[in-house]
Amino acid sequence: MSTQDGSKDGVSPEFAAADTTAQFVEINGNRLAVEVLGPEDAPVLIAHHGAPGLGSRAEPRASFGRLADTYRVVVFDARGSGESEGNGPYSHEQWAADIDALREWIGAEQIIMAGGSYGGFMAMEYATRYPHRVRALVLRDTSPDNSHEEQARANALASARVQVDQEKLDRIFEGQVRDDDDLRDCWREILPLYDFHYDPATVEQRVQATPYRYEAHNYAFSVNIPQYDLKPVLPSVTCPTLITVGRTDWITPVACSEAIAGLVPGARLVVFEKSGHSPQIEEAETWTRTVREFLAEVCPVPPAANPAS
Repeated sequence: MSTQDGSKDGVSPEFAAADTTAQFVEINGNRLAVEVLGPEDAPVLIAHHGAPGLGSRAEPRASFGRLADTYRVVVFDARGSGESEGNGPYSHEQWAADIDALREWIGAEQIIMAGGSYGGFMAMEYATRYPHRVRALVLRDTSPDNSHEEQARANALASARVQVDQEKLDRIFEGQVRDDDDLRDCWREILPLYDFHYDPATVEQRVQATPYRYEAHNYAFSVNIPQYDLKPVLPSVTCPTLITVGRTDWITPVACSEAIAGLVPGARLVVFEKSGHSPQIEEAETWTRTVREFLAEVCPVPPAANPAS
């Protein structure tokens, strides 16, 4: 069975293991698994996956990869995630520097920067640290600071869908998981909260498909997130910005996207009414059309690079 976004057996690409062959590129002393999709002469879009230590390039490949008929789409496993090497540090500064090194490697003066969830954190980090390198910014279900964690915990514990084990919830949120197996158990505990429609069988498929790298996860949640707050610098973002979010997102609620939209000058916010944390999956056609129309307006593609012209 295939879903509308092309994933197999209903397994969400956001949590699926990388299932295509990557090239391994030396980036800042760390070998990253990288895939490049789309025409060579097209504008470059670099998309960052979410969930350090849990996410992989499979997520942005399945969503932003749909744009590879028009754009040069680069997806990769961040250091410490998926198939990439895990040499530290796992700081936002380092991950942003890795993005810029990938930009240089692909030969682009400027890029469209994209990311969802924690990948949205990194997309905003890059846009504020390397503003002259960003033509446009596309965000999905993310937050400008760490205030979402308190609301997410409350949402998890109040859920009528499942009864969440608070001890496992605390370990995964605090970055205190013991090993990859423990990360898998904690992940299984909260996965039922993500989708607009809950399917226990699909949840277990995602658990089995996810690549687990507990060191990167622990660092991200115990070190990075407690210090994470981009609100003071987001008003300096000058590139066109699109923010998308699912109405019932439990972990980065709509209020987080509204906060970003209120801080980034001229930002556009689109709320998807029948989605949880993943409108790129749950309302794939509408979400993709929204992103395409935004990019066509703010980053028009030269006729020679546009196969539809």
